[in-house]
This record gives sequence, structure tokens and C-alpha cells, in this order.
Amino acid sequence: MLMQNADPTTKGAAGVPPAPPGGSGHRPLLGPGAEHSLVVRLTGPSSLTAARTAFGRAARLAVDDGAGFWTESMPFPSHDPRAEHLVRREALRGSPGERPRLRAVLVTYSDDAADLVLVAHRTLLDREALRRLAGALAGQGEPDVLAEAARPRTPPWRTAPDTSPEPPLWGLAEGGGRPVSQGPAEPADALPQPGTPEVAVAAAALVLARYEGTATVTLAVPALPGARPGSGGVLTVTADDERTVAELIAQVGQRRPSPDDTGTPSLAVVVCARHPGERYRPLLAPTVPLTLVWEAEEDRLIASGTVSDDRAVHPGQAARFQECVQYVARQLYESAPDRTLGEIELVPPDRAAQIQELGRTSGPDLDSGLTIHDAVGRMARSRPDAVALTGEDGTLTYGELDSRATARAHALRASGVTPGSFVGVCLERTADLVVTLLAVLRAGAAYVPLDPAYPADRLRYICEDAAVSLVVTTVADFPAGDTVRVLAPSALHGFPEGPLPEVAPDAAAYVIYTSGTTGRPKGVVVPHRNVLALLTATAGPLELGPHDVWTLFHSSAFDFSVWEIWGCLMSGGRLVVVPFLTTRSPQEFHSLLVHERVTVLNQTPSAFSALLDADARQGGGLALRLVVFGGEALDPRMLRPWFRRYPTTVCRMVNMYGITETTVHVTAQDVTPAQAESGSSCVGRAIPGWSVSVRDGRGRVLPIGVAGEIHVGGAGVARHYLNRADLTAERFVCDERTGERRYRSGDRGRMRPDGSLDHLGRLDEQVKLRGFRIELGEVRSVLLDDPAVAEAAVLLEEGTDSAYARLVAYVVLRHGTTADVRRRTGTVLPEHMVPAAIVSLPALPLTVNGKLDRSRLPAPAGAAEPGPAPAAAPPAGQGASPVAGTAETVLAVWRTVLDEATGPDDDFFEMGGNSLAAVRLLAALRDLGLPALSPRDLYVHRTAAKLAALADARGARS
Repeated sequence: MLMQNADPTTKGAAGVPPAPPGGSGHRPLLGPGAEHSLVVRLTGPSSLTAARTAFGRAARLAVDDGAGFWTESMPFPSHDPRAEHLVRREALRGSPGERPRLRAVLVTYSDDAADLVLVAHRTLLDREALRRLAGALAGQGEPDVLAEAARPRTPPWRTAPDTSPEPPLWGLAEGGGRPVSQGPAEPADALPQPGTPEVAVAAAALVLARYEGTATVTLAVPALPGARPGSGGVLTVTADDERTVAELIAQVGQRRPSPDDTGTPSLAVVVCARHPGERYRPLLAPTVPLTLVWEAEEDRLIASGTVSDDRAVHPGQAARFQECVQYVARQLYESAPDRTLGEIELVPPDRAAQIQELGRTSGPDLDSGLTIHDAVGRMARSRPDAVALTGEDGTLTYGELDSRATARAHALRASGVTPGSFVGVCLERTADLVVTLLAVLRAGAAYVPLDPAYPADRLRYICEDAAVSLVVTTVADFPAGDTVRVLAPSALHGFPEGPLPEVAPDAAAYVIYTSGTTGRPKGVVVPHRNVLALLTATAGPLELGPHDVWTLFHSSAFDFSVWEIWGCLMSGGRLVVVPFLTTRSPQEFHSLLVHERVTVLNQTPSAFSALLDADARQGGGLALRLVVFGGEALDPRMLRPWFRRYPTTVCRMVNMYGITETTVHVTAQDVTPAQAESGSSCVGRAIPGWSVSVRDGRGRVLPIGVAGEIHVGGAGVARHYLNRADLTAERFVCDERTGERRYRSGDRGRMRPDGSLDHLGRLDEQVKLRGFRIELGEVRSVLLDDPAVAEAAVLLEEGTDSAYARLVAYVVLRHGTTADVRRRTGTVLPEHMVPAAIVSLPALPLTVNGKLDRSRLPAPAGAAEPGPAPAAAPPAGQGASPVAGTAETVLAVWRTVLDEATGPDDDFFEMGGNSLAAVRLLAALRDLGLPALSPRDLYVHRTAAKLAALADARGARS
């Protein structure tokens, strides 16, 4: 917003040259909305007589609609509340239409007082001209001013479509609200503080930089009081933490604002001189998302209000922003010149404490002496005959589970396991896995889950790093060192019983290894108390109980399994252990869910997307009442088809943000169809006993709506990283105010006014490409808006030369081609954000934990556009033999799915195939009419020739 204190007869209207023909570069600053108003109180009969005479003369001079003069006589005195309401309404009411006009209203009262209200476009009259006109209309001379004011003018801008400003991330308006909000206070209600106009602008620049998470910002400023006319415009200010207070203020005082030819900034700052007896509003309608209005009087600043577009900045956010600016302005004024900007606080301590409490939820009381195995044991004593586990290796009641785990705990003790030691467990997903995990806990040790699919080097490293004393596994030739004892589950029986050790709730329950920045995984040590707190916090809100049937779908090395196993068994439910190959077949998994009448399902969004298709194909029939999402960010738009089949009254969908270091879950948010339409990134409030806060790089609490790093505190914070004291000190920090431990998540988020949290990706997801800052999540979101795209991932391919860096997108297509996707993306994103390469894949590769495996994404240079599925082979007697036809069909689909020129004897998995590619392959073959083949078949018959032979054999039998 450009507000110039220039004479309107110089340099064009308001001292600013008109926009060039055909353009609207200045429209945001000098468009139809750039009107201001002035209110002056007149008292005494003589003043009213002079004003009425001047008004009559001005009305005669107004020969057309360039100006309008009205007089209103009120039957009540000037101190009546109705007078204030009337004058405020008149002072805020702009002129209709696009032609700049002057509107003058003289409101007289019954006590010989009047209010003179002037409203004009800034291209007609600047503030000083308004003041001269007010004097003339009050009968204080300067008759030429009346003639000049009544003369019509031609707008200096070209008409352009009225568009809402781009909402800033911190605005939290989300397209709602009204076009205009004036607030929050009249000048007389605001408390003055020491400062200068330069300090006000500098404070706004610093706050905007913190709000937007960048060092350099642009904001619109007027010509400050006392500055020469025509010196206003858009000011660029750099406010990084290393600069000093003096350097920041010097930028405002020394840099000349530039014309607004680069788009509309998100913030404007207006500093006006204050004159007694006048009420001045420098802007009646927003020309940028948010405008801060200050009045300067000697060495004082008075925050006199804000003007915002509610569609871009919520009124509450506007008020909070102004509060931050006021606090920062006082610090700048009172600070030593050499104080660095990084030391300036954004919010005062009491306000920071309020925000911090907003993200905290009180937790239920815990049984201070309870452990995981104690809780399962209680369930076994109260419901010994209830079924606890169902799996391929049989069914166990709670009594049988407790008995077997106790016997195996004695065997572990006899094999050298001592309280506090770490025991590796490397077993497939079976009931025996659950028995072993419970046995390790009963023996007083902590389990270290190891996935049998891990490479030998990773298994060896974890065993060495955790110094495991023993590994229970069925893996032949397990890569253990000489100091590690390896036993099969079958060897853990027949040992004499003895007293089992008492285990404290603060003792370690498990150590799960997560990926590390150094290329080696790091172990997270989680105590029993945290897991008990997790169930206590969620059992009531999620209505968990003995009536539920859960699935153990995820690897025990993924912390989602902690929730699946112990969440079920500690609440008395039945746990269905899903075989590995069934987890890789959405059709088989769907059939299992229907057959077992599963009611509680836990899934990563990536895995659930495949189940969505299977449910649509197989006609529903699910008994689910609760689906919990975790492990990765959920885009709720993927749930649109689900809600059409399963309303929320039938099945509740809950998105739970969580981290291994904070015991699986942190927040919970019920997902609704409305959120599925909007694509909301809200993950809800902290679960009872947990806390979340959003902080800057120095650990300071950020205001509502401002993006920063998510910190997690409360009952779920893990003990430490195993053998990583330096990393533990860096990521597990102590809150200076409360003394509680917090975990710095490395995730980016923002707090909402109700205490819920928006998850905005990782802090490192922002990339720079040829000088442009790009959020990869934004590009992915646009891709997912394309109906042809089922899933997408976006990466920055840097290479060895940054000049050749480019964005690469990987998409799973429902239909169409990548060329279609690119054309559509180019209509939404600017050129620098459109991926240079879009690679179509049959499925996005996932890690064993169901997350995107970026290391297995193919290089785009060698990726060809997958063609359509091949036509079905001709039947026997119409050209090819049945065997040859099937082999050709299978090989053609094989090559399409793998995007490789594979041969009939190439191994599917050695050629880059993965579990989701296998799903795509088998679905394509089924659609072409071949006999049903399962993932198990593919894992056994791993070449196109063998799989074709199997299909022919089954076809012949049928």
C-alpha cells in the first residue's frame, strides 16, 4: 500500500505516476479501495453557522458526481452513544464505483456541536489536503480549496478484476471471513509507547521476517511524517539474527522505497502524525492482507488499529500481529544499538506462557507401579479364556498367552538375560513374536526388534550398538558377533521356574532404531511408563476395549507395532497377526479384515491407499469402526471415496501425528468429509498428558499461526538416544520455564488458536532452485489435485552441478499420461515450480515401515512412459499356443510395471520390483483374464516364464 503525502497537483494524482497502459502494476496501492477519512469535531453556534454556509457553497461548486456534500441533523446531543456509532459508520463507508470521489458529511447535534466527516480517495486529496478542506468547510477561509475539491478527476489506474490477496500462511483465514475488518481500537483507547516512525516500520519488518521464516521481507510503507513528498513505496528490509538494532533501523531510514511493480506485499505499515481534535483513518478498505496503523506524536507511538482482509488474515491474527509489533518496537527503542536482532523476543513471557499452555492437555492419573507386562497380566487374570491372539500359528487366550510368556521368560533368565539387558527379537509376524516380546519384558529386559527383511549389515550394526546379550530368531545364519548368543524360540522351553524380577515403570521396555543423518540408525530408548501413559490417554477418547479386534500389520521394528500390540492387549481386545505376504496383498488383507471382523485398523496413509482400491473392487463388507493413521503425513483428500462408502457414523477416521522419540502418538484429529474436501493439514490437539509447542531456532515459543519447529513434551518423551549423548543433548532439551523435557522433532508446524496443530512437513523440505524458494509439499499437493494422479512424491535432483538441478516428480496414475499431468500442473504453478521431469510409476516404493523409500525411486533419465496394459493373449487355435500367449502377456505386463526391458528369466525383485509393484502386476494380470495369482505365488515364481507357467497350469485345471 503506497500512501503519499504529496500535493495532488504534482507528479500526477497523489504524486505517483499512473500505471502504464495495459497494466495494473500500481492497482494494489492506488486502486478503488485506497480511500481515507478524517473526522473533526466542531462546537459552538458560530462554528455551525460558518460550516453550514461553507457546505452550501461547496455543494453549488460540485457540478457533477466528482464530489458530494450532505448535512444530517440529529435530535440527540453529541455525547450520545448514537452519535459515535453514526460517525464511525460514515467514516468507514467508502464511495461506490471506481471513480475517485470526495464525500463530505456534516452531522449536527442538538447541543450546538457537529462532526465533520470527510472521505476521499488518496488520488484526489492527501491527508494535508483533507485537513485544509476541513478548515475551509468549517468556515476558516481558503475558499479555493472548495473549488479544487469539487473538481472531478480521472482515475490514474486501469480497471482490473478484483481478486482477494494471497493469504499468508500465518493468517489462518483459509478463505473465510469478510472482505474488510477494521480494528481493534480507536486511537484514544491505545496506550502510547516511546518510539519513532522508523522504529515502528523496523519492528513490523522484524516481526514479518519471523512470521514468514525468512531474513528478507518486503512491506509497503507511506512517506513517514516529516519525509519529503513522493518517498513512499515498497521497502525491502533484511532482518537476519546477526544484524544489530542500529543496522535494522538504519535500513528503514536510509533505503528509498521502490514503486509497487513486483506484486502485493502481505503487510503495510502506516505511520501518521497525530493532531489533537482529529480522528484520521488512513485506509478504509484493505489493499494488502494486513495494514498496521500507527500515530506518531513527538517521541511517542500509538498503535491505533489494523485494517485487514478477513479472507487473508483473520481479525484475531491481525490483533496478535500488532501486539507482537508493539512489543518488538519497545525492545528496539530501549535496546543498545549493537544488540543483535536474534536477541529480540517476539512475544512477552506471559503471552508465551499462555501459548504454551494452549498446546498442553492434562493427562489422567497413572498407576505409578504398573508395567506393560503387569497390565497384560491383569487382563489375563480377569479374562483368562478370552482370545488374545489369532494367527497362522494358532490361537491363544489371554491365559495361554500369559502362561507361555512366563515360561519363556524363565528360559530367557536361565539363558543369561538379566534385568536391564537388551534382547534382540528377529521373528516374522506370528503369535510367537508377541509371546517372545512379552517374555522379554517379564524377564526384566528390554526388547530390540529386528526385522528379518533387514540387510545383514544393518542387523549386525544394531546388535553391536545395542550390545544385545541374546537374539531370539528363526533366521538361519543370523549375523551376530561372537559375544551374542542366538536362540530359536523352540529352544526357550523346559527351564525351571523361579522368581521373576520386579521391573520399575521407568525401566526401558524397548529400543527401536530409526534412520539417522549419519547413515547409521540410532536407537530410541522408551520406558514402560510411556506406553502405559499412551494407552491411558487414548483408551477413553477412542473407546478401546474388549469388544475390539485389532490387527498386527506392521513390522515390530516400526513403532506403530507398539501401539498395535500393547494397545490391543492392554485394553483386552483380540489381536489378529497378519502374515507378511498378506500385508503385501491388499486383496488378501481386505479378505482377512472381513473374515476376522476387525474393528480397529492402524495404517500408514501409503498402505491404506492400496486398501481403498481393494475395498472398492471387493464390494466393501468391512466391520471397521476405527481407522488410525500414523507414521507419515495424511492428505485427507485421499479419503473422499472412503467417506462415500463408510460415513463417519459407521467408521471413525483418526489422524494421529507421532514420533518414535515421543512414544508413537502425540496428537489426534478426527478426519471429516469436510477436511477431505479441503485437504486440511491439521493433526489435532495433543493427547492427554502430552504437550506440543511451535518454536523458533532458539527454542522460543512462536505466536499462533507462525510456522516453526514442533516441540513435544509430556508423558511420551523417550529417555534418550542409545550411546548418542551428543545427539540426545541436541534433540532432548529442557524447558526453561517449566523444567520439563521436550523433544525437538525437526518437523515444521503451526499452532492454531484452539491449541490444535498443523503439520507442515519437515523443516528441510524447503529447497532453493535458481534463487527461488520452493516447498516440495506445495508441488505435491498440486499434483494430487489432479484427478488422474493417485499418489505423488517430489524431489530436488541436484546432481554434481547446481546449474542443472531440477525438480522431479514421481506419480502413480489412475489414467492419462505424465504429459497430461505436466500440462495441468503448468496451469497452476509458476514455471520454476513445475517439475522438469514427471515419472510415472506403478506404485511408490515403501520402506518396511510403509513410508516412502526415496532411495528406491528410479532415475528419471532412464524412465520411459509406461504404456497401456497389453491386450489379452489370443485363445488357443487363433494364432499362438496357450503357453506362448500367456508368456508374452505376462512378460509385457512385467516390462510395463518395472519400466525395464526385462527378459522371461529375469528375477522380478532383482530387477527393482517391490511389494507395491507386485500388487500392480498381479492386478493387471487379473484384469486381463489370467487365473488369480497371489503375492505368495510371485515370491516363489519370481520370473515371467515361471509365473506364466503357473498361470497356464491353473488355467488348465480350471
